[in-house]
Amino acid sequence: MASAKGRAAAQGRVARGKRLRALYQGFDRSKAYPLAEAVRIAKANATAKFDETIEISMNLGIDPRHADQTVRGMLSLPNGTGKTLRVAVFAKGAKAEEAKAAGADIVGAEDLAEMVQSGKVDFDRCIATPDMMALVGRLGKVLGPRGLMPNPKLGTVTMDVKGAVAAAKAGQVEFRAEKAGIVHAGIGKASFPEEKILENARAFIEAIQRAKPAGAKGTYVKKVSLSSTMGPGVKVDVASLTS
Repeated sequence: MASAKGRAAAQGRVARGKRLRALYQGFDRSKAYPLAEAVRIAKANATAKFDETIEISMNLGIDPRHADQTVRGMLSLPNGTGKTLRVAVFAKGAKAEEAKAAGADIVGAEDLAEMVQSGKVDFDRCIATPDMMALVGRLGKVLGPRGLMPNPKLGTVTMDVKGAVAAAKAGQVEFRAEKAGIVHAGIGKASFPEEKILENARAFIEAIQRAKPAGAKGTYVKKVSLSSTMGPGVKVDVASLTS
């Protein structure tokens, strides 16, 4: 006999399935829409009881396994993400005080390293001053898989601790193409006005286009789609992005 918990889970899946089917009826899944229209549809389909994130996904014509085809970077969205990041900073002395004053959530050196080493990684962005990298480097096995390893190319290894913390808190997003050449990110909340989501989407797409690696051959941006956290994906007309 099924447990009450199992029955509740099954009922939840059925309810989610009905909800998605209803949303799919509101637009043509086979059609690729101009970006502004895709934003409107994705926002309209964010009907969950919480403020869903609007997400963008881009399929790129690259093979990230090759060093000359990597796509990675950091971008400050013009209207932020709507999400408050928890920021950790590895620093000592005056730079540690600067990080605290800038609003960093966790600041430390050896003590912070011990916390991370124990598996307690209670932050979304990690910043370090250059002199701390010998210490931080030993945490690669913990921070690396989580995409949290500080990197000078991304501005997260820096003496400008104040600027780095402020940028992270203001809605800076990191992007990195996965093995299949897909890059994705949250570009705002469903509660944002359409024009702000659209502006963020354009800024993200432009950043990816600027980050086109030298080794990329053929079509660079193959597919683009938008969705809310719990909503269906909406195809974007790639041709409309350059018109």
